[in-house]
Amino acid sequence: MRILILGAGGIGGYFGGRLVESGKNVTFLVRPKRKSYLERNGLVIHSDNGDYSFNPQLMTKEAETEPFDVILLSSKSYHLDQAIEDLKPFVHEQTVIIPLLNGVAHIPKLQSIFGKNKIMGGYCIIETALNTTGEVVQTSDFDKLFFGELDGTVSDRAKLIEQSFSGSKSDFMLSSDINRGIWQKYLMITVLSSVTTMMHAPIGPIRDSKGGVDFVRSLYEEVASIIRTHKAPLDDNIVEKYMKGLTQLSYHFKTSMQRDMEKGLNIEADHLQGYLLNLAKQYQLNAPLLYASYQNHKVYKEMIQ
Repeated sequence: MRILILGAGGIGGYFGGRLVESGKNVTFLVRPKRKSYLERNGLVIHSDNGDYSFNPQLMTKEAETEPFDVILLSSKSYHLDQAIEDLKPFVHEQTVIIPLLNGVAHIPKLQSIFGKNKIMGGYCIIETALNTTGEVVQTSDFDKLFFGELDGTVSDRAKLIEQSFSGSKSDFMLSSDINRGIWQKYLMITVLSSVTTMMHAPIGPIRDSKGGVDFVRSLYEEVASIIRTHKAPLDDNIVEKYMKGLTQLSYHFKTSMQRDMEKGLNIEADHLQGYLLNLAKQYQLNAPLLYASYQNHKVYKEMIQ
């Protein structure tokens, strides 16, 4: 099976590298600058689950090659339009695209352009980033990637992909309820990215501060209320589950949005917090904590322009 990874950053580089490590046929679609770097230095992964370095198969959007069977799309939401254009030449009738973006707004867009049958659901649970020298650093021991049909069926093609992804040090997991997983990840990442960027702190100091846990719980309940009003799937006990998980996160845990803000980079506030606020407005729901977070992001984005 021919696998294409769009991007070789924290997520694409990590999961793509784990697939290469297990003997899979993987190519990375990257920009010329990243290609030049990787040709000189290779792709290096630092991880508690095992370090790995290799010389990846690379190409840019101008390459002429056969279409791919599976594409893992790991771009940021603000690069999605360009990613779509870059991918078009490498998609054929049987190609399956598995987007790993946070949130949900990208799914209808991808379906409208490539066709519903080509898009699977996907998301990952991992804390990873590029360090200052361009190497992939996984900073927590969880590294799970979930995928599955958006209609909830377990199709033959999904089983084939599951088999192809097997044998890696990472967990590539076929789900028969991928929509629930996507929305629950959306809930989690929205809340954690909101509190860490509002308070300019990793989760430990937030958790230990007076009133910090109560604030996080209130934001979870606010965001969960929006999602449930939208009739999206969430477990009944999801807030309690995530509050329990809050105690298990590393003291120094940071969200990717927080790391991006610390570097003065663009952020996905419109795709995450903004989309949910539009839903809240649609259903006439008050969401003051989420609005405060989004306003913080708006000020940040205006300052870096």
